[in-house]
Amino acid sequence: MDLRQSSPSAARNREPILTELQRVLRPDAQVLEIASGTGEHAVFFARAMPGVTWQPSDPDSDARASIDAWRQFEGLPNVLAPLAIDLASADWRTPRERYDALVAINVIHISPWDATLGLMAGAGRLIESGGVLVTYGAYKRDGEHTAPSNESFDQWLKARDPRFGVRDLDAVEAAAREQGLALRDIIEMPANNLALVFVR
Repeated sequence: MDLRQSSPSAARNREPILTELQRVLRPDAQVLEIASGTGEHAVFFARAMPGVTWQPSDPDSDARASIDAWRQFEGLPNVLAPLAIDLASADWRTPRERYDALVAINVIHISPWDATLGLMAGAGRLIESGGVLVTYGAYKRDGEHTAPSNESFDQWLKARDPRFGVRDLDAVEAAAREQGLALRDIIEMPANNLALVFVR
């Protein structure tokens, strides 16, 4: 049985995200990906950056099965077995005490706000000095949606779960700052998304 799942959005956004990751990651970086989903991003990025060690994770057991299936299918030695990480759990931990980078793609808007706070707390705890947190997704700016499509997306998310929603960039930056992270880059991405680079 093939447990690999696929996501159309992963195929659409992986190239522009890779470009930014190649810009900000060290060639030998130890990277923790939060909420890796299907695992397609993990294997795509790891194949393109063979010196980077990629640690995927997801709270969902079916997602972890898909990640592991993709990992085995691709046979990439720099993709590790997925971890079960729930950002909303208090003081979540990983086998490593430090990473050069954390990556969170389409996480902040498709989760409760507590998960964003957990992401920032974990980044503050786990990222090496000078390391980065890279997030990707839709954001409001100054309390306003940046495009009608993002407003519709926000409504769809909240109908799915009232705790979800497109977050305001200022609120996300404030949560990061409380954990010792500074917002260094705001990169305009396709489909009205942003990539944010925080440095510790």
